[in-house]
Amino acid sequence: MADMTLEAETSKTTMDEVRPGLDAALKKEFPGGMMRWSWDGDVLKLSGPGAEGSVVLDGGKLVGFASLKPPASLMQAKIREKMGRVLEAAAG
Repeated sequence: MADMTLEAETSKTTMDEVRPGLDAALKKEFPGGMMRWSWDGDVLKLSGPGAEGSVVLDGGKLVGFASLKPPASLMQAKIREKMGRVLEAAAG
């Protein structure tokens, strides 16, 4: 099992400002339904085969947390790359 934390600085101050960018970037980086997401208030919940995670806005940063087990843990580098792009795009 692998845990991952990613951060992207942003000038946006609410998740309402961030939400459209996160949704669009996730659709672009994870097409085909392999990654599922839903909103629980201001927390974005993520799940996929062997992956559970969340994204929050904390002190001027978008912070993504994930726990990976097989098969997702076998693709940790690719997931880190894609989620990094998602956070950077949403942080805008």
